[in-house]
Amino acid sequence: MNAISGKARAASRLAAVQALYQADMEKTALHLLLDEFHQHRLGAEIEEVEYLKADVAFFDDVVKGVDARRNEIDLLLSAKLAKGWSLARLDKTMLQILRAGSYELMARKDVPVATVITEYVDVAHAFFEEREAKFVNGVLDAVAKDVR
Repeated sequence: MNAISGKARAASRLAAVQALYQADMEKTALHLLLDEFHQHRLGAEIEEVEYLKADVAFFDDVVKGVDARRNEIDLLLSAKLAKGWSLARLDKTMLQILRAGSYELMARKDVPVATVITEYVDVAHAFFEEREAKFVNGVLDAVAKDVR
C-alpha cells in the first residue's frame, strides 16, 4: 500500500468512527448516514476545515460491517473488559473506536493486525489522552488474539 492510500484509509477509519457515533446517537438510517458522509464529509471542506480524501469503499465496509455484526462485536468486546465494566460504561466515542477496530480485525484479514491496532490508537489520540489510547491498544490486542 502506498502512502496516499494509507492516508486515505486512515481518513476512512476516522470518518467511520464519526459515522458510527452519529448513527448511535441520532439513530440515523444507515443509507442516509452513508449518503451524508459521501456527499458532505469525505474529502470535503466544511467551515474552512478540509477533510482528507478517504477510501470510500473501505469507509463503507467498516460502517456497514459494524452495523451488520454489532451484536457479535459487542459480545467479543464485553469479554475483554475488566470485571465490573460494561460497554454501557464506555465513552460513546471510545465504544465506536473499539467496534470499528474489532470489525476490521474480524473481517479484514487483508489488513495486518499491527496496522489495525496502530491506526485505531491514532484515532483514539484524536479524541482522548494517552491513557485511553493505551486502553484501545490493549483491548484491540486482546480481540486480535481471539480472532486472528
